[in-house]
Amino acid sequence: MPQFIATVYKYGKKGDKTGWTFVEMPLDIISQLKLKNRREFKIKGWIDDAQIKRLVCYPVKNGTYIIALNAEVRKKIKKSEGDQVSIKFTLDKSAALQSPELLDCLKEDKVAQKQFESLPLSHRNYFHRYIYSAKGADTKANRLVNVINAMYKKQNFGEMLRELKEN
Repeated sequence: MPQFIATVYKYGKKGDKTGWTFVEMPLDIISQLKLKNRREFKIKGWIDDAQIKRLVCYPVKNGTYIIALNAEVRKKIKKSEGDQVSIKFTLDKSAALQSPELLDCLKEDKVAQKQFESLPLSHRNYFHRYIYSAKGADTKANRLVNVINAMYKKQNFGEMLRELKEN
């Protein structure tokens, strides 16, 4: 099981990764994984004492990868930019979560469905998780409306969230 210590960083303005909190995966760890392509992959394991599942590693420049630390993970580990974390992981080969409610809405709206299917798989997965993680029925309904509106505006997940934050 690969293990390393990393510093937590946060992107400023950086396209669809604007505002992301992340750690960099060391090159020697990447070479141990013997990846067949330069695509994102998921990991499971531990960050400090917090168990993680389905955490995505994204390829960036120079052959390196970053591990995005979403709000749920940051809350668990209680760390922020500049802090150090210990990471121990394995590859997570489980299937991506899918929101049946989102799939049903997209079946009813062919314009939104066409736009959704044109997005990279990672962005479709962000939208599914956004819906899937809603706690209440009202929140889920509002999020479904947000996603369908984003499809009509041809927004990716990050663009949708930034617009929602502004309003």
